[in-house]
Amino acid sequence: MNKILDNDYYDFIISNSLIPSNDFSENVTKLNSDYSLLHLAKKNMQACDLGLHPYENFPSIFTLTSTISTDPPDSAALADQLLSNYMGLGIVIGIIDTGIDYSHPAFQNHDGTTRILSIWDQTDQTGKPPSGFAFGSEYTKNHINTALKSPLPQNIVPEIDTVGHGTAISSIISGSHIKENSFIGIVPQSKLAVVKLKEAKDNLKQIYFIPEYSLCYQESDIMLGIRYLLGVAEQLNRPLILCICMGSSQGGHDGRGPLGSYLDQLTRQPRIGTVIAAGNEAALKRHFYCYSHTPPYYSSFDLKVGIEDRMFSMEIWPFPAWRITLELYSPNCEIVSSPYTSINTCQTFSLLQGQSSVLINNIILEGSTGDQMILVRFNNPLPGIWHCRVKSEGNEPFSFHCWLPSGNLISADTCFYQSDPNTTITSPGDARVPLTVTAYNQLNNCILEESGRGFSRFGEIVPDVSAPGFKIPCALPENRYGTLTGTGAAAAHAAGAAAMIMEWGFVRGNHTPITEVMANRMIIRCAKRDNAYFYPNNVWGYGRIDMHHFFEQISIT
Repeated sequence: MNKILDNDYYDFIISNSLIPSNDFSENVTKLNSDYSLLHLAKKNMQACDLGLHPYENFPSIFTLTSTISTDPPDSAALADQLLSNYMGLGIVIGIIDTGIDYSHPAFQNHDGTTRILSIWDQTDQTGKPPSGFAFGSEYTKNHINTALKSPLPQNIVPEIDTVGHGTAISSIISGSHIKENSFIGIVPQSKLAVVKLKEAKDNLKQIYFIPEYSLCYQESDIMLGIRYLLGVAEQLNRPLILCICMGSSQGGHDGRGPLGSYLDQLTRQPRIGTVIAAGNEAALKRHFYCYSHTPPYYSSFDLKVGIEDRMFSMEIWPFPAWRITLELYSPNCEIVSSPYTSINTCQTFSLLQGQSSVLINNIILEGSTGDQMILVRFNNPLPGIWHCRVKSEGNEPFSFHCWLPSGNLISADTCFYQSDPNTTITSPGDARVPLTVTAYNQLNNCILEESGRGFSRFGEIVPDVSAPGFKIPCALPENRYGTLTGTGAAAAHAAGAAAMIMEWGFVRGNHTPITEVMANRMIIRCAKRDNAYFYPNNVWGYGRIDMHHFFEQISIT
């Protein structure tokens, strides 16, 4: 079996500078110019392999950022958002998600041919992989058109979207005009290139104490998907707008991880745009923040553990003048203490009552940031209130953030009692250069309560803007229509806006050197701002996307 698919191998993200003589052997898969995957065989895998190997080498886990509803869509929901003069002509929309129902009319031209340029299905090993890749199956436009004419299309292109999220996102951005359903995407003349992600490896789920049934994806596969989409756009010599509608609450929330760094680098290049969903974590009580500024310089907080959550993790990221230590008190008052730190460590604590165990990695130098990070992993924890106490070893003021996993990785019953809805934007939405988008209800112009809030851990301004994200009309698999709610839906809307600007600038020749940095600033400048708020702020960013205002402004310059 290919090592990137084999659960007997860990996939470690490493710097290319650590590969001897640039030897990209069968044990190495190139991600980009800076990073690669090292496939390391391991027998008797165990949780403390994270500790034996650094935290930053393990890919982060990502979850989806929108909720599907099969309720009939309101055809007038976005009527005032559409611009008939700019339809995405000449633009490639890159989707990295759960796949696409290529047979849906929303992705076909008037003559029944497809508007999908290609699909890389990472889950399908029956076909030929894309050039330069060693797994999955690539299906080109010709394959898809042949399948659409066949009475058994799945025999030719066996691509299905069992989740529906990728189909919905793709249709919001690029759906064809379907008169009988009163449906149209934001830029219906754009073309689609799609990556269907494989699910995260079981060994990675086990490392992060994620239940086996949880739907989630790994950072390295997203990075490979980006590399593939860049190749598609380059071959066609067309601008590319990437739309990433998934996020992670792992890491330092500072944009410094491999994926965030990659997107920062790409978005500075001409004709490449990146739009990212801000996540839906603000209302779930999964973030805690404290600043301890008076002696004896410690802070306590309470974690409620729901009865459904048998495995999960918690991350603590401090800003201490010196090192911090952690003590946990279980609901039956047993004490778990981590009094020391090291570069790589893993402590296992077995509680006396029940089958509970707690693993703590108290890492003094996390590799991506150089900061201290405490990773706490719970296995079969007692339901109830876990009391947590964090203390400065140097008896100096300090502050810290604490995050629980995103999306469906835990239930809503596991949360912090004294939670903070701020600094809840998921990675890679905390990257500096891409356009990070939060969601509002376009029917009443109120922010969606669940929409991720800024700023980043270091105070960088995110989100950038807000976009409509409440019950957005979308296509669903099996020739159905429904709605999508969340920041993923908002990011899809914003990706359509970015495609309009790229069409205006590059395709129509108004400003051919345009980069997404320029496009983002144009979107920000022309955003709609209410007098009731100061901007930028951590809820709305610089305001609501307003493409009508944008095109009014450029018409008079």
